[in-house]
Amino acid sequence: MSVNPEASPQLEALPNEPKNTKTSWLDRQFKLSQRNTTVKTELIAGLTTFIAMSYIIFVVPGTLSETGMPKEAAIAAVIFSSIIATLLYAVLANMPIAVAPGLGLVAFFTYTVVLGMGLTWQTALGAVFISGVTFFILAITGIRKKVIESVPEVLQSAIGVGIGLFITFIGMKNAGIIVASEGTTVALGKIITPGPILAIAGLILAAVLTARNVKGALILSILATTVVAMIVGAVQMPKGLGDVISFSIPSLSDTFLQMDIKAAIGYGIISVIFSFTIVEVFDNTAALIGLTRRAGLMDKNGKIENVNRAFVADGLATMSSSCLGATAMNPYLENTTGIAEGGKTGLTALVVAGLFLIALLFAPLVAIVPPFATAPALILVGAFMFTEITRINFDDFTDVVPAFLTIIMMPLTFSIAEGLAFGFISYSLLKVLTGKAKEVTWTVHIISIAFLINFFYHG
Repeated sequence: MSVNPEASPQLEALPNEPKNTKTSWLDRQFKLSQRNTTVKTELIAGLTTFIAMSYIIFVVPGTLSETGMPKEAAIAAVIFSSIIATLLYAVLANMPIAVAPGLGLVAFFTYTVVLGMGLTWQTALGAVFISGVTFFILAITGIRKKVIESVPEVLQSAIGVGIGLFITFIGMKNAGIIVASEGTTVALGKIITPGPILAIAGLILAAVLTARNVKGALILSILATTVVAMIVGAVQMPKGLGDVISFSIPSLSDTFLQMDIKAAIGYGIISVIFSFTIVEVFDNTAALIGLTRRAGLMDKNGKIENVNRAFVADGLATMSSSCLGATAMNPYLENTTGIAEGGKTGLTALVVAGLFLIALLFAPLVAIVPPFATAPALILVGAFMFTEITRINFDDFTDVVPAFLTIIMMPLTFSIAEGLAFGFISYSLLKVLTGKAKEVTWTVHIISIAFLINFFYHG
């Protein structure tokens, strides 16, 4: 579904100042009465959303630390950037949507840009910052809306599925279920060892809880797996309360303002920054469309209330995130849990931001959670994203091939960008060579050409 936001990106003026009580201020700021909701409902929705997505506090810093980024700083960067981004959505866009570093974007940052291309995490943060500036410009000029509308739905859906498979592959690797093999590239790991066994048990637990609609299924699975790992000796048991909770806030000093913008530009605008921007645009927009539809903030014509404010918030959030030491931001699909509880305004997001702030106290616990305990969450998130495959038209082979290449090349090349490249290029070529050139927009052709240039530039 295409988005049809307002032509002008300017922010609407707030209504006139009403009565000066605390309740009326909340009503005025977040339009509670207008959206037929209450403070109590929004508080419950915010708590529900936080419980559902709090697993990212354990998952994302662990992935970022694989780049060489200090884990304590990564924990602080993830939490603080999530607070800022969620507050922007709450105040600017008045949406019941919490925002944090996206798993697909984190995977792209870690495994494609840093470990794959060999860039330092500082250079990668520089690319994130520039892509955030680009994101902001695309939002305030209205170009982002035009780009999204011009890209076929089949590729948008395939991107979501491909990222899901890529994330699942990472989860399997972190669990030790899949390992490297000289003979077959990848192979089944030693399943009858503590790590894989605990990961599989955690996956089963998370799947069962999710199927039974238990709130916080993923975080419960992570904590349960970690506790069992401690009991069997696979993870060191905390020696005291200080190993679980601390009033000493984790420091950002190792990552704050460490982005190397000059090095990012020197490496190549197309190869890194362009890919970052494309992944961000589709990852963010796909989530935003689905969430606002569920929250009743999208009309029958596909127009999302305050969509331009949300786009601006995306750009600002990504720029601030790179300054802190985290990656590009993304609205999480787990917001659907809070929306299902009745969350309809930014007050829901404001509650989530407050709970993220409290979560800083539990940084010591985050540091001891092992990768195999967070692996089930990655695998299940991949399963959630796989459902996008139902939106692909399998009756048109010129749609099937580009979708297939987009999906399969992401995990096989360990790169989201490579999957995007194969998808866009094959779509343009197949449509033109089969007499369906009119189905392809000039934007898709330009993106395809840019990816081809990138292939030639980097061999």
